[in-house]
Amino acid sequence: MPKHGDYSPDDDRQPKRLEDVPAAAILLRSRSYPTRVCPRCGKTAPRHRVVQRRLHDLGNVRTGVPTDILLTYSQHRCKPCNLFFSARQDDLAPHKSHYTRRVIDLAVRVVVEDGLTLQGASWHLWRDHRVFIPFATIQNWVEAAGERSVRPHKQRRRS
Repeated sequence: MPKHGDYSPDDDRQPKRLEDVPAAAILLRSRSYPTRVCPRCGKTAPRHRVVQRRLHDLGNVRTGVPTDILLTYSQHRCKPCNLFFSARQDDLAPHKSHYTRRVIDLAVRVVVEDGLTLQGASWHLWRDHRVFIPFATIQNWVEAAGERSVRPHKQRRRS
């Protein structure tokens, strides 16, 4: 029997296939509004339809279950300028992303600040936060974060 403070190896293995990931707990969030202001002309636009989007979030380690957010949001149509647009959801996730901003920020921080490899970061996120992220996805996020943080240097003028 292990004593207090003894290291006991983690019995779970990182899933190699997406089918091996346990079923996620679903949290419901809504960004559905009857009307929104058009970003182009500033007039009120009625709701055109309601759509759902699934986002992977940090899971519950105690229960060993990943967490998904089922986001319901409204799409609107501005009749004067004929523009279709969605209700804002940038605070939860970037456009067309499957992961929340919390997951993306944590993955980039683990690689950049802690110096873990992409495989190590993927394993860490699964083991400690129950979110499965492929290595290539983490690499894309780290590269994008590097491009955002690089500032163009000013060229010196020669007199």
